[in-house]
Amino acid sequence: MKCKLIIDRDRPEEVEIRAHRESRLTRAIERLCEEDGVRLIGYREREIVPLHPPDVCCFIVEDNKIFALTATEKLQLKCRLYTLEEELPDSFVKLNQSCSANLAKIERFDSSFAGTLTVLFQGGYTDYVSRRNLKTVKERICKFYE
Repeated sequence: MKCKLIIDRDRPEEVEIRAHRESRLTRAIERLCEEDGVRLIGYREREIVPLHPPDVCCFIVEDNKIFALTATEKLQLKCRLYTLEEELPDSFVKLNQSCSANLAKIERFDSSFAGTLTVLFQGGYTDYVSRRNLKTVKERICKFYE
């Protein structure tokens, strides 16, 4: 595959991919383009911390507050989960009413006889996939890891 970079400050930025078929590389380039625009700010007590979505394992709701969980810390955000989900790249999927997960940061899935699906993240956090979102999560996982 050929790559050409043209820097032109007078035109808007765009990325055009010409390929014979969709592949892991084309999807990775698309994800990079989508993730570039999202900037988040997290709060750790009195500190303000810039967040980059690929570093976040998941976004959760606890006590009506939104938190971003990374592999090492838990940072509070000052926004609503539904507005955050609209801005996040395709690598994030809604697991349940109070959790949106980064598919790249999922360590494994555990299923039970009752049909529930539990998700274990790289940072050690565990959550579940609701029955309502189960089909969507399975489809997104398959598409993400193709």
